[in-house]
Amino acid sequence: MLPEKDKPAVSIVKIGGNVVDNPETLKAFLSDFEKLPGRKLLVHGGGVMASKLSRQLGLEPKMLQGRRITDAETLKIVTMVYAGWINKSIVALLQKLGCNAIGLSGADGNIIPAKKRSPHPIDFGFAGDPEPERIGTEVLARLLESGLTPVICAITHDEAGSLLNTNADTIAYLMGTALSSTYTTRLYYCFEKEGVLKDVNDANTLIPSIDKPEYLTYRAAGVIADGMIPKMDNSFKSIEQGVSEVIILHAKNLLNGKGTRLVKGE
Repeated sequence: MLPEKDKPAVSIVKIGGNVVDNPETLKAFLSDFEKLPGRKLLVHGGGVMASKLSRQLGLEPKMLQGRRITDAETLKIVTMVYAGWINKSIVALLQKLGCNAIGLSGADGNIIPAKKRSPHPIDFGFAGDPEPERIGTEVLARLLESGLTPVICAITHDEAGSLLNTNADTIAYLMGTALSSTYTTRLYYCFEKEGVLKDVNDANTLIPSIDKPEYLTYRAAGVIADGMIPKMDNSFKSIEQGVSEVIILHAKNLLNGKGTRLVKGE
């Protein structure tokens, strides 16, 4: 492993479904993303659009602890939405901006092999759990060093011919952790809030920095809940496993970095 000072830098940026689902917000975000200096990688989900399409097809989305329960029909829908329309739309918009992007799922190049999650104690269906040490870092590094910007959706595979749905926050954490052995990695979670808030309805309650004990206290009190829980869990895992910096912030603040910085603490 190279000393930190000798490593090239890469930014891993995860964009939330509520931003992806808003065409004007997405265009503004991608314009900023294109300006982000150096090597970069974009991870996206698309849960809002997937839920909307599910309802249109007569399937009510099922969520638990911020994660989607993915039966066989839901897997088809999320694959069509994430790996199809959203992924290629983002790539096309980045090409327009002069950012040479390449759209990928976890199955492409064997970038993200995963295991189907155990049905015990909760059956999440076709949900995939990848491991950082199995991420295809060599493929990603070749793409990054060739000047390409990978755009990765939240679909993985089980190496037995089946696709799996994986939380996009988890994908971003895995990318940051896996690449940290050869790169100085910075992880940005961009969504529709200013960052981690004490009151989700009041942008003025932004928590500018937070360590893990503080997070666990807020979580126990119900201040941090729902979809923010896997985001925070994965963020602290990434810091513990080599990621240099994690920032949770509004998509409009990608370039100025204003949001919630996660710190190791004591």
